[in-house]
Amino acid sequence: MSINATLIGQMITFALLVWFTMKYIWPPLFDSLEERKKKISDGLAAAEKGQEEMHLAEKKAKGVLKEAKEQSSEIVNLAQKRANEIVEASKDTAKKEGERLILVAKAQIEQEKQQAKESLRKEVSALALRAAEQILSAEIDKTKHQDLLSKISNQLG
Repeated sequence: MSINATLIGQMITFALLVWFTMKYIWPPLFDSLEERKKKISDGLAAAEKGQEEMHLAEKKAKGVLKEAKEQSSEIVNLAQKRANEIVEASKDTAKKEGERLILVAKAQIEQEKQQAKESLRKEVSALALRAAEQILSAEIDKTKHQDLLSKISNQLG
C-alpha cells in the first residue's frame, strides 16, 4: 500500500477534526454531562432527605394522634363523671323535694283532720241539743245548755 498525498491530507484533516472536537465540542459536552450528573445526585439526595422527613413526620403524626386519642378519652371520662355527678345531685334534690312535699301533705292532712273533728264536735253538740230538747219536750235554757255542751266538748276533745 502506498502512502500518497490524499492519505496524508485525510490524516491531517482527521487530526484537525480530533483537535477541534477536543478543543470546542468535548468541554461543553462534558460540562453539561457533569451538570446533569450533579443535578441527578442532588435530586436523589433531596429525595432521600424528603423520605427521611416523611418518616419523621409520620412518627410525629402518630405521636400527635396517640396524644389526641388519650386526651379525647380523658375528656370523655371527665364528661361521664360530670354527668354522673349531675344525675346524683338531681336525685338528691328530687329526694329532698319529695320529702318536703310529703311533710306539707302531712301537715295539710292534719289540718283537715282537725277541721273535720271540730266540725263533728259542733254537729254532735247540735244533735245532742236537739235530742235533749225532744226528750225533755219542754223549753230549755239554751245558754245554760250551750255552756254545758261546750264544757263536755272540751272534755271530749
